[in-house]
Amino acid sequence: MKQEAPRQRHSRRESRPSKAGSASTCILICIDTRYHDVWIIVPAFNEASVIGDVIADVRSVFDHVVCVDDGSRDDTGDMAWRAGAHAVRHPVNLGQGAAIQTGVEYARAQPGAAVFATFDADGQHQVKDVVRMIDRLSSEDADLVVGTRFADPGVVSRTPLLKRLVLRSAAALSRRSRKLGLTDVHNGLRVFNKTVADTLNLTMSGMSHADEFITLAYENHWRVAEEPVEILYTEYSMSKGQPLLNGVNIIFDGWLRGRMSR
Repeated sequence: MKQEAPRQRHSRRESRPSKAGSASTCILICIDTRYHDVWIIVPAFNEASVIGDVIADVRSVFDHVVCVDDGSRDDTGDMAWRAGAHAVRHPVNLGQGAAIQTGVEYARAQPGAAVFATFDADGQHQVKDVVRMIDRLSSEDADLVVGTRFADPGVVSRTPLLKRLVLRSAAALSRRSRKLGLTDVHNGLRVFNKTVADTLNLTMSGMSHADEFITLAYENHWRVAEEPVEILYTEYSMSKGQPLLNGVNIIFDGWLRGRMSR
């Protein structure tokens, strides 16, 4: 596993090559110093076309970002590093769960790290939601805040109908998510404290890690809250999304886990 710290990580100014590659452009990044103890974890696989913009957007507020390049066949890791992220690379694709676990292990080892967030690499998540979830984490004495597309009845979900049915069914079939009052178990936007980060040990490498995350929350008695978030469904992110078969697998996995936990 290869690790790279971002270039000039202690500087407010970053030099980046121009499009022609022959000159450098100095870009001033204003970081909100309130979040000096926050680390954003971005698992990524073949996201070279968008990861630079995603990292730049996150770093407009949060200084500390670690991108886990999960065995990409393109320049995802390099683009994330150039945008100012710490880059950790898996030599082969291990799955999103494994990438998140690697990112959490890297981030929790950093001096002063106290708050952590998982953030998708395809541009679906929004920084403003992370800020609100961090505020919720501290104001409600929660250990874990999970984003939800479905909890606020006053907000019309833009989630595609079939995907919405699959995700709602997966949440309904999960006994632990019902006990914790969660409506969107497979939302990748999560904010959590050092207690959760130090205890987290995801063993499900693929998409099943979302259910495992909730199982760990239930078993470890973490204080869990939900926060409504808006997911941006762009043409690009939809093309990268889970196929219907994966949705069926999510439902079956939720049903099987519910049966085994009884």
